Amino acid sequence: MTIAPQRVVTLHYVLTDTADGALLDDSRARQQPLEYLHGHHNIVEGLERALEGQAAGADLSVTLMPAEAYGLRNEALVREVGRGAFPVSDLASGMRFQTPGEAGPQVVTVLEVRDDSVLIDTNHPLAGRTLRYRLEVLGVRDATRAELAKGHPLPPGTDHASVEDKKVL
Repeated sequence: MTIAPQRVVTLHYVLTDTADGALLDDSRARQQPLEYLHGHHNIVEGLERALEGQAAGADLSVTLMPAEAYGLRNEALVREVGRGAFPVSDLASGMRFQTPGEAGPQVVTVLEVRDDSVLIDTNHPLAGRTLRYRLEVLGVRDATRAELAKGHPLPPGTDHASVEDKKVL
């Protein structure tokens, strides 16, 4: 079975920054493979395109330019806000918070803490970076109706039939 829309893919990956070779993430080190629903925007567009048609056992290396991954940096997304916008008083540069955004949850990075304000960046932390993924496809399977309805894989052990029945009620 090959990777195509409406299929759940399980894979291991190593993510590095091509500029300096820095390791950004390693699913094997965390002992937790990534599982996603292909064709439902669960992963970045360029990676999904590169995986299309691959099968379990495939090993590949994919380099993504910023536009194919987390987008180009947008300096308009760096701005100053009042300190009261944060739930904690002991703010420091480099801290990250998840907040609701216009297109869903977004990560806010604190760049500088000032007396009455905070300089923040709402660009994705990997925006503007060329990324390299080393991928190993572990498995590909058809998604259940419940997973298709939710738009993502359901946790192992989920009773998919009861999830579908509950949705009807």
